Amino acid sequence: MKILSAAQIKKADSYAIEEEPISSIDLMERASAAFTYKFTSMWKNDTPVKVFAGSGNNGGDALAVARLLCNMGYKVDVFLFNTNGKLSLDCSANLERLRNQNIAEITEITTSFNPPPLTAEDVVIDGLFGTGISRPLTGGFASVVKYINSQPSTVVSIDVPSGLMCEDNTYNVMSHVIKADYTFTFQYPKLAFFFAENACHTGEWDVLDIGIKIPDSEDFHTCYNLTEEGLISTMLKTRPKFAHKGTMGHALLIAGQKNMAGAAILAAKACLRAGVGKLTLHTPEINAQPILAALPETVLHTENKTEHFSNPFDATPFDAMGIGPGIGTDERTAQAFIEQIRLTTSPIIIDADAINILSRHIGWIQQLPQNSILTPHKKELAGLIGATRNSYEELQKTRELAMRQHIYILIKGAFSIIVTPEGHCHINPTGNPGMATAGSGDVLTGIILSLLAQGYTSEAASLTGAYLHGLAGDIAAEALCEESLIASDIINHLHSAFKKIKLAKP
Repeated sequence: MKILSAAQIKKADSYAIEEEPISSIDLMERASAAFTYKFTSMWKNDTPVKVFAGSGNNGGDALAVARLLCNMGYKVDVFLFNTNGKLSLDCSANLERLRNQNIAEITEITTSFNPPPLTAEDVVIDGLFGTGISRPLTGGFASVVKYINSQPSTVVSIDVPSGLMCEDNTYNVMSHVIKADYTFTFQYPKLAFFFAENACHTGEWDVLDIGIKIPDSEDFHTCYNLTEEGLISTMLKTRPKFAHKGTMGHALLIAGQKNMAGAAILAAKACLRAGVGKLTLHTPEINAQPILAALPETVLHTENKTEHFSNPFDATPFDAMGIGPGIGTDERTAQAFIEQIRLTTSPIIIDADAINILSRHIGWIQQLPQNSILTPHKKELAGLIGATRNSYEELQKTRELAMRQHIYILIKGAFSIIVTPEGHCHINPTGNPGMATAGSGDVLTGIILSLLAQGYTSEAASLTGAYLHGLAGDIAAEALCEESLIASDIINHLHSAFKKIKLAKP
């Protein structure tokens, strides 16, 4: 699913009006009907509703929603902010329609505003400003936003929370942005919805389909996409009838130091569960006993007389290599890491301590083979790109690094983002807060390593691995609960994730 910019959203509306064809007021009615349907599925008609409408098309949506709710028996009070004495054409038309019904209490604000009392029983519908905002709200509108945010009412925003910019909020005044409990957005999610610092403004959000179709043209080209199950189902390979372990890939995993055998076990088990034909795990000999007890299917390649990875070796026999989980950042390990990179010609995934090593030797990142995959969490990423003011700036710096070094970077977290060497950003929708637990990242590394060894491209392995990882976590959370989820639960439900994606195959 494409994630369009605010300018592209405006073009998409215009395209629909011209090509469908449909009038702008009828398109507004369609959007308002979709919003109303969602709203009425959540709140009964004995819920008192307060609608705050602006003078533009977002206000027109709000007025149309008010009319539709009134027709369904809701008690609706409308506050229309017309401080410039000029409404958009469609907003004006919807105001006339609402007035003609004579069933809503309408207060039109042209100068001063006396805020109505808002209680915990009230639901506020925020329709002050939409996607056209390009600068922070000030003056009276900032005061209105602050008032709404200070009240105990539930707030539902139409399309976007008023004051939130669709992409970059670096220079926004966030105290002047509505804090919605729910946001029902039209047709396309907005990039800002995927950033952690904006979650308190968007609340829970959902995308409402209003039937806008756009052509595959340069006007609607975007670097940002939300990964969908259908895409992953087409990427998932079918195992050949005559497959054997020699044809399903031989993966090499370098993981674990003393007292960190758990990281190696989690990554290795995930790799095996994701379908690799054979896995060799390189680790200090001190880890051998617990690893063999946990994973007899693994081939061990151990280092003697050392407690951490110290001796690089020829990786030619392997189809893919993963390095980093639990290896530590000892300087001898660091030197072994960069030498191992030089000795490896197969696809590589780099995680955890290996990323921390790169952060301490930042020049080494230039020695990474093209199409290598890095899977940092936010703190590890900061070591590679430096401090950033917010998630938007972080993403742009990550894009620059990925394009400059021609590597893939998977930013882990809620809505993990896979950044490609071309600067494309694929946002992963699966996963839940229960996966914020030690070892979850090691599991992801194992899954992606397995896919690489089976012949998936770096891009397909990153997208498919992230989706499977999150989906397995979602299935585990549903079976258990988010609070009780541990990393091994993700592995234990990986088979169900594969089954679900296979069922979606066309």
